[in-house]
Amino acid sequence: MQQLQMVDLKRQYHKIKSEIDTAVLNVIESTAYINGPEVNHFATELAAYLDVKHVIPCANGTDALQIALMALGLKPGDEVITASYTYIATVEVVALLRLTPVFVDVDSDTFTMNIDSVRKAISPKTKVIIPVHLYGQAVNMEPLIALAKEHNIPLIEDNAQAIGSSYTFSDGTVKKTGSMGTIGCTSFFPSKNLGGYGDGGAIFTNDDELATTLRMVANHGQNKRYYHEMVGCNSRLDSIQAAILRIKLRHLDEYCDARRTAADYYDNAFKNNPKIITPYRAPYSHHVFHQYTLQMKGVDRDKLQQQLAERNVPSMIYYPVPCHKQNMLKEYGTANMHLPVTDMLQDCVISLPMHTELTEEELSYITKNLLEAIS
Repeated sequence: MQQLQMVDLKRQYHKIKSEIDTAVLNVIESTAYINGPEVNHFATELAAYLDVKHVIPCANGTDALQIALMALGLKPGDEVITASYTYIATVEVVALLRLTPVFVDVDSDTFTMNIDSVRKAISPKTKVIIPVHLYGQAVNMEPLIALAKEHNIPLIEDNAQAIGSSYTFSDGTVKKTGSMGTIGCTSFFPSKNLGGYGDGGAIFTNDDELATTLRMVANHGQNKRYYHEMVGCNSRLDSIQAAILRIKLRHLDEYCDARRTAADYYDNAFKNNPKIITPYRAPYSHHVFHQYTLQMKGVDRDKLQQQLAERNVPSMIYYPVPCHKQNMLKEYGTANMHLPVTDMLQDCVISLPMHTELTEEELSYITKNLLEAIS
């Protein structure tokens, strides 16, 4: 058995090596390294996959979130509601633009934004809500969309961990995550379900006017070269990354299925253990398992992680310090907020290897060693 990895990108690459190598060499031969045809082709194909009108590629997922906020014309002090239980990038861009983050708790089963918490957090200063589709699971979007419409508040979906996932509405309508809000954002960091071989990101919208603004913000605030209408930034997806992502987009559903198969194995191995709560799969969400994250009950989580490492089983803690307790945000005075589910999760979650190349032998080794460690 090979050495276990949290994410095994090498084996995934070798399965599609000829396709990737040809695509990369074609870009190099063309010398169209910036804003080349591959970028436009990828944007068109991703828009078709997500069933959205506009995809604006950019340099990374953090830029995607920042550009989305900049395009909405917010002012310093405007409030942005989001979950504290997320990667810091979601909130970092809020602070960078001198907006005010307002943190809400998450549901203990899905780890995603609690709608009642959002309802209580809305104030006259609330200008945006950022739901985070975490670990590959969709936020419960139907009641959130209704709440946002009631208060005329835009939604920016953080879809960095859930591209390929979908949400089923009560009437049976199915929408891809990232396509339901005012704006959707994603990351193509290599470990993502749709990951490049470097940095990359994208922004989605069905609003024509907003798409024009988003493109301008991402391109130095210009719509016509050398005529800058607003303060923008320089954020673009390299042509080589676009070429790679075009290939991998064709395999995305297959990749998500492989992750779900691995998750099924984990679920079956752990289902009868009272010390383990396996990931909940909400009926409205097609979970694509960017992470496979357990809740441990009555177990010293940090000791468990050490024991797994000694058995050559990698694991990660996502996230040991929630956003509202991070030092970078101390000026907002949120460290002592009472977010009971978030505070509970930071102490009990552990994520196991999850990627598209996991074999039954590897899954058996991982599950056997975890169960032995907590017995």
